[in-house]
Amino acid sequence: MGFQETFKALSDGVRREILLMLRDGKKSAGEIAACFDMTNATVSYHLSILKKAGLITEEKEKNYIFYKLNTSVFEDIMMWFAQFQDGQK
Repeated sequence: MGFQETFKALSDGVRREILLMLRDGKKSAGEIAACFDMTNATVSYHLSILKKAGLITEEKEKNYIFYKLNTSVFEDIMMWFAQFQDGQK
């Protein structure tokens, strides 16, 4: 996972909405898809991009796959942004 993939994933509004939804805890693809007016295949594509960027992980429970935030990637991004703040003082 590199910053290029991360920022590409974050550049899409739908993917940012999915990330906001996952703040409150893990959700299945069906729960996520129910919040959008798009096909399940399109939602799956967005989840795939988020997974590839390392922003979310998946967890299998019985017959369901749940998605949750990978907060360590967000921490890395914040640390990277913080280095620019120090130069402003």
